[in-house]
Amino acid sequence: MPQSYLFKRDPQWIAPISIRYKTLPDTLQSWLHENNSLTQRLRREWGEVRVQVLFEGWRVPFLSEQKKLTLPQKRLCLVREVLLYGNNVPLILARTVIPRATLNATHGHLGRLGTRPLGEILFSSPSLARQWLAISYVVPYCLKAPQMAFPTAMPTPLWGRCTRYSLQHQPILVSEFFLPNLIQT
Repeated sequence: MPQSYLFKRDPQWIAPISIRYKTLPDTLQSWLHENNSLTQRLRREWGEVRVQVLFEGWRVPFLSEQKKLTLPQKRLCLVREVLLYGNNVPLILARTVIPRATLNATHGHLGRLGTRPLGEILFSSPSLARQWLAISYVVPYCLKAPQMAFPTAMPTPLWGRCTRYSLQHQPILVSEFFLPNLIQT
């Protein structure tokens, strides 16, 4: 069982302060630092938002994710990996790691999302708080991404962000990687 259907190995995250922003397109910078719901922004800018679940199940998170969530090693978490579309165009690859305590605190709602965007639940909760943000530049290894998203091969390395939120005083880790269709508009 792989730890991820998106990545062969743990992405290397760095603090935003270490990034040379002058080299990044303005569009990318605005997505990396979006403070509100990406789902809502996608709807405003792209119309209909659709979620394709690539994987959802219990897995041991990557070591860096375990540390970011302050979990003991090898603790199983609910992992959800999705591809978000705006107006049927693939825009964001996302990976969410939900510890059991967070799932319990939310009465299991996060475990029953189906094709509903996670942002609809997170940003509707008054208890949501962003705790920190990290940035990465990675080559994804997408085993299940549909051919229409990547007709020839995976795109060149992607910029992404990893955000730790607190929901009902419990941690949740959300990683989002921005596909070329999103940042080239």
